[in-house]
Amino acid sequence: MAAFLSEAACEVLNAADPAEKVRLSALYASQWAAGTLSEIGAACPPERPARPERPQLCRPGDMKRRRFGSAEGRIAFIHAIAHIELNAIDLAWDMVARFTHEELPAQFYAEWVGVAADEARHFQLLADYLERAGAAYGDLPAHDGLWEAALETSDDILARLALVPLVLEARGLDTTPAAISKLTENGDTDAAAILAEIAAEEIPHVAAGVRWFEHICEVRGLEPKSSYQDLVRARFKGNLKAPFATEARAAAGFDAAWYEPLAI
Repeated sequence: MAAFLSEAACEVLNAADPAEKVRLSALYASQWAAGTLSEIGAACPPERPARPERPQLCRPGDMKRRRFGSAEGRIAFIHAIAHIELNAIDLAWDMVARFTHEELPAQFYAEWVGVAADEARHFQLLADYLERAGAAYGDLPAHDGLWEAALETSDDILARLALVPLVLEARGLDTTPAAISKLTENGDTDAAAILAEIAAEEIPHVAAGVRWFEHICEVRGLEPKSSYQDLVRARFKGNLKAPFATEARAAAGFDAAWYEPLAI
């Protein structure tokens, strides 16, 4: 059993079995909330988290397009979202473990432990859906591009905040409403309700990214919006594509002045 929060984070990162990753996330989040796990400590997180033997990991460009008109297409879509959420669990715990040298307030760690617990619950909701549909996480290929942002930003917490909550999670706010509509149109209200629950909880995750990005910019004497734009241009291997969910982003304190100069 981990004595320090950073050790707990590494234990989750080193758990290959998704069910164990979910269990440990819930356990350590509850211990942190109860105060029985209260010291941050220091640890050495792995460069990559442990992964199960399945799913087969492919390049993003090799993945087939998913259509919502068939049960198989909806299963493939939910499987892809489950893979994103599994990575999101690890991204949150890596945020906890990798940057302990920054001497951040305890509230920083509390927020990302909360994010990790949310992502673990999201993964389980999706895994349960797949089971009800006669499938399981790992049955289909998944792409290995999601951890690239972590590798690209392992040296700088400001870059990590820019790329993970403020690019990747913010993009989820943009794309999820259309997916919910398509699922509903095709009669899959179960999947639509799960995505709606996930989307509502992603707004506070983006808000945490904004809050701590601004905090660290203040500590470093940097202007937040221009610093964000510089980091995205330098570190993100892709483009920010409109349209944006401006209302959901604004609810997270992430107004258009942050990202519109980067849009294509």
